[in-house]
Amino acid sequence: MQALRLHAGPRARQHIEQHGLRPQDVGIIPAAAGGPKGLILGPLDRFLFGQWLPQSRQPVQLVGASIGAWRMATACLHDPVAGFERLERDYIAQHYAVPPGQKRPTPDQVSEQFGDSLVLFYGGRVPQVLNHPRYHLHIVTSRGRHVLAREGRLRTPLGYLGAFAANALHRKALGAWLERVVFSTSAELPFTTQDFRTRQVLLTDANFMDALQASCSIPFVLRPVHSIAGAPPGAYWDGGITDYHLHLHYQAPATAPIVLYPHFQQAVVPGWLDKAWKSRHRSSAALDNMLVLAPDPAWVKSLPNAKLPDRQDFTRYGPDLAGRMKAWQGATAASQQLADEFARWLERPDPGRLQPL
Repeated sequence: MQALRLHAGPRARQHIEQHGLRPQDVGIIPAAAGGPKGLILGPLDRFLFGQWLPQSRQPVQLVGASIGAWRMATACLHDPVAGFERLERDYIAQHYAVPPGQKRPTPDQVSEQFGDSLVLFYGGRVPQVLNHPRYHLHIVTSRGRHVLAREGRLRTPLGYLGAFAANALHRKALGAWLERVVFSTSAELPFTTQDFRTRQVLLTDANFMDALQASCSIPFVLRPVHSIAGAPPGAYWDGGITDYHLHLHYQAPATAPIVLYPHFQQAVVPGWLDKAWKSRHRSSAALDNMLVLAPDPAWVKSLPNAKLPDRQDFTRYGPDLAGRMKAWQGATAASQQLADEFARWLERPDPGRLQPL
């Protein structure tokens, strides 16, 4: 059974028909939010950043939200393969003990433990990420506005209720409640920002840990991050709320026009609150230069529990850490097939394998 599907926008297809796909053709790599689903992309990440992209020299813009931001920051380390292997191990092994009398860990507990894990992971290595000679990192966060500017027992649920209602009317209306704030190692964003209220902040040693934790701070599961150095005041939450799958108007250079997107599904959903609005899951002209590498849904059914790892597994397995780890390790081991199939396709890029995005 084939594991990998390739979905191309019209310009990406045209480029591949004329030139194939070479490492020097890639100008941008997005990395989606999605929690444990991102684990199946580990073998692809190791192949791309450990073997394939090092064959070229062009700058590459890395855009990530939530686990995608963690993945793309890891790609900037001196030894990305070892970094991705550790990310996979650490993510699978994470465990949050439930306090007596509680049904789930508290947001304070999860935030503190997760923050400590980021310090252990990147401690002493942040300059590697910030000063990579080729890769420019862009970490997407969601900054609360008005009611959501501060966290509170009533403010937060009321604010997100308002955000949901506004987004249901129009995605741009969500900007009244939350804005996209991108922490970048370069002065220019690799996408236009007319689609949604956006700010850009320089990513530095002083704000790296906070920015990355904010990008992973799921509302009601973790606390938002406040007082990020160099950034506007406010509460910063998971970047996936505003940009779940980073459906952005990318601007790749003519010399490296391909937006290469290892993803865990075909659809590139704009924001987390858009999951219920199937009409917003369709492709658009913004993605014309994109090549999505996604698992075949039939192959996904061969994984443990017949699905991708997801956050519901924390509840499904409860205190059975060994059971969850076994299931997730089984999925990540099987996903080596995705990387192997892509490597073989690159040897002779067959446009006939390309499906519409």
